[in-house]
Amino acid sequence: MKTGNSTRLRINEVATRDGFQMESRFIPTDDKIALIDRLGTLGYAKIEVTSFTSAQAIPALRDGEEVMQRIVRQPGVVYTALVPNVRGAQRALESRIDEFNVVMSVSQTHNLSNLRMTREQSFAQLAEVITLAKEAKVPVNVSLSCVFGCPMEGDVPLETVQGWIDRFAGLDVHGITLCDTTGMAHPVQVQAVCEAVRGRYPALDWTAHFHNTRGMGLANTIAAVEAGIHRLDMSLGGIGGCPYAPGATGNVATEDVVHMLQCMGYDTGMDLDGLIGAAAQLEALVEHELPGQVSRAGHRLTRHARPADFNEIVERANARLLHKENA
Repeated sequence: MKTGNSTRLRINEVATRDGFQMESRFIPTDDKIALIDRLGTLGYAKIEVTSFTSAQAIPALRDGEEVMQRIVRQPGVVYTALVPNVRGAQRALESRIDEFNVVMSVSQTHNLSNLRMTREQSFAQLAEVITLAKEAKVPVNVSLSCVFGCPMEGDVPLETVQGWIDRFAGLDVHGITLCDTTGMAHPVQVQAVCEAVRGRYPALDWTAHFHNTRGMGLANTIAAVEAGIHRLDMSLGGIGGCPYAPGATGNVATEDVVHMLQCMGYDTGMDLDGLIGAAAQLEALVEHELPGQVSRAGHRLTRHARPADFNEIVERANARLLHKENA
């Protein structure tokens, strides 16, 4: 396995959209804004703030406009949001969005289950959104779901994935995110897919997005990085998931991935201690334990106090050693 180099990795946070939309408890608007403002100071390249889907579809994010308008914008941080259709695009533009993130699945079954449309219908709708974005000079990122497998269809052929990438590349989008929506990816597959699509379109801004459903999220992240993907989606505390994948868990936890990458020598530009503090704030908001590990254990060199009777333990050990030497 390779170790880190001077290449800067770009970290994208998705907890405040991908994560919050899965929470049963509505997170108050002021609390969302406070968390996003805190995250903006920690070194992120991009924060996915919210979704401009209808309030009926995702009530947890019904305050999207207010949140986007009230957050403090940090220089160098891209504030993006999910934009599903032209009406959502109009709302997003009114909220001064930095980037559109549009989503569809490369799996027909998953797209119908999730978006209630065929892939062709989704593409036609998103093409209208992309046209509107171009007119407004707002960049567009396309998140392709189920690139590494569909829970209802199984593996999705690479040719199918590349076909949809070709069509979106033809619309001059800025970037594409390869999403392991349901945690089905494995490292060998990830490396092969990432190398293939990057070789086909090296000028696109590529992002990898992994879930930890089967405990392979961290390994898959390294596989993507070694394949040349330098931008990564992740979710603070590991919250999130897919409602159309039975048993699916959240995204890889930001603090866990950043900790691993920093240990390996990669430059993430992230404040790890700040992430751990933010995860504690998030846990208080969602009112349940987060699946992230580093937010509980601390980084690998975290120091703990010695036992209260440590000096006595040393004395007894030395006494036993002396007794043995004198015997």
